[in-house]
Amino acid sequence: MIKKIMANGINEIQFLCDLKKRSGETSKKVEEAVSEIIENVRFNGDKAVKEYTLKFDGSLPYYYEVPRDIINEALDEADEKFVDALLNAMENIADFHNRQREQGFINPKENGVILGQKIRGLEKVGLYVPGGTAAYPSSVLMNAIPAKIAGVKEIIMVTPPGKDGCPNKDILVAAAICGVDRVFLAGGAQAIAALAYGTEEIPKVDKIVGPGNIYVATAKKLLYGVVDIDMIAGPSEILILADETANPKFIAADLMSQAEHDVLASSILVTTSEAIADETIREIQRQVETLSRQEIIEKSLDDFGAIIVTNCRHCAVELANEIAPEHLEVLMENPMELLGALDNAGSIFLGNYSSEPLGDYYAGPNHVLPTSGTARFFSPLGVSSFTKRSSYIYYTEEALREAKDDIILIAEKEGLTAHANAIKVRFE
Repeated sequence: MIKKIMANGINEIQFLCDLKKRSGETSKKVEEAVSEIIENVRFNGDKAVKEYTLKFDGSLPYYYEVPRDIINEALDEADEKFVDALLNAMENIADFHNRQREQGFINPKENGVILGQKIRGLEKVGLYVPGGTAAYPSSVLMNAIPAKIAGVKEIIMVTPPGKDGCPNKDILVAAAICGVDRVFLAGGAQAIAALAYGTEEIPKVDKIVGPGNIYVATAKKLLYGVVDIDMIAGPSEILILADETANPKFIAADLMSQAEHDVLASSILVTTSEAIADETIREIQRQVETLSRQEIIEKSLDDFGAIIVTNCRHCAVELANEIAPEHLEVLMENPMELLGALDNAGSIFLGNYSSEPLGDYYAGPNHVLPTSGTARFFSPLGVSSFTKRSSYIYYTEEALREAKDDIILIAEKEGLTAHANAIKVRFE
């Protein structure tokens, strides 16, 4: 089960070094397989996509593009309480992301110069959604809603068909309420390649977002530059900071909520109380017996989980900033006091009643977050992820005359005489 580590400047550092190895480099074998798929789809389009669908999913779907009436039918036939829950979540997500809208600006100056910036939504975005047992309608909401708010003109969703050749109906319900424009039944690296290059039927997009397995993640990585991507996501992770005021029952439950994602998921507790550490271990052992994904949870906690006991709150915060987790829970007295010191985290959950699944599904902030320590320099998915910026410049002749000597000097210092000449010829 989960290991307990007494922080001494050595033990916890060794654990962090071992942790970093879990998401290592993609194997050469996977990259070779994905590269072959990408090239096949690039040159053979939908024919290649359908061949891979037959090979990997077992059968061809009833339809390649899901008809609009099938999407609407899924919404009409869906459980009313499920639809209401999605609509409530959608309202919260939209409210949060509407506050992220950016405005362009114009800066006219007294000498006639006009500078500015304009912001536009991307033309087309591809949304990858896993199917089958790993079907996440919440991911449809988290990706499609900020894209729509950003002004994206068309969202193309790809999702693998089920073994019966049909789409996952919960995913279609989420797509319907979010306004996804088109849905294709294709999955894996072949679907990513189709979105990146375009086929006879699947449109070429400007950006691809959404979670997927190692083949999907590798395809996104290899195609970055041909198309933009959201991020290269690693295994899920949670770090909980707790003191003697925390409830071990809550801690155990929250650690396991991430551990159930994947055997590579990482769940870490950093606490200033050894008593809390020991009681959390007992709670994990008690609660895990009732959970459907017990085997995955136990392996995840055994391989990549830890309870680290530190001497003080400051030491705990330093560790949190070093780990830079995807999800960071603060179950400490007066958690808001620590917010300013927590610099590196994808999303921060403050207090005993801000459990991580609240962020996954409902509260409003995005659940597409940087992993594997990349929260040091990456940010969550948001409205700005779906926009592009263009600057603009207008100079009068007199304004350029005033600036020309400086421009020419800098250009000549760089040895770019054609740059200097482009300014000089305007005043000869």
